[in-house]
Amino acid sequence: MLSADVTIQAQFYDLDPMKVVWHGNYPRFLEQARCALLDLIGYNYIEMGDSGFAWPIVDMRIKYVRPIGFAQNIVVTATLAEYENRLKIDYRIRDSATGEVLTKATTTQVAVRIETGEMQLESPAALVDRVKAKSL
Repeated sequence: MLSADVTIQAQFYDLDPMKVVWHGNYPRFLEQARCALLDLIGYNYIEMGDSGFAWPIVDMRIKYVRPIGFAQNIVVTATLAEYENRLKIDYRIRDSATGEVLTKATTTQVAVRIETGEMQLESPAALVDRVKAKSL
């Protein structure tokens, strides 16, 4: 499957009073990797809207394995897991120096026709065709 990586350095504003990255900041890290993956596919949020679909997240699961500290460099990998009926992306956050897995996560998005607000039971051709073209 298709994957994309982003490298991020944890900033002071990401931390909680315990001096580790606050759990609520992890979705921002996932979003950066998801956008890199969607750019690779050629179907990021602008293209989604242009094709007539919104893709809300309907499920997000995060497993915090080890904390991320200030100035720690991490690599967030987003991997396309499913795309035919929904957009499911798996993530791994690793320490960039050691490769140690710090976090595992998954997001699920579904296509919703912008014009009607109707959820689609299949992913639109605008996504499927791009994924197939990249997978060749």
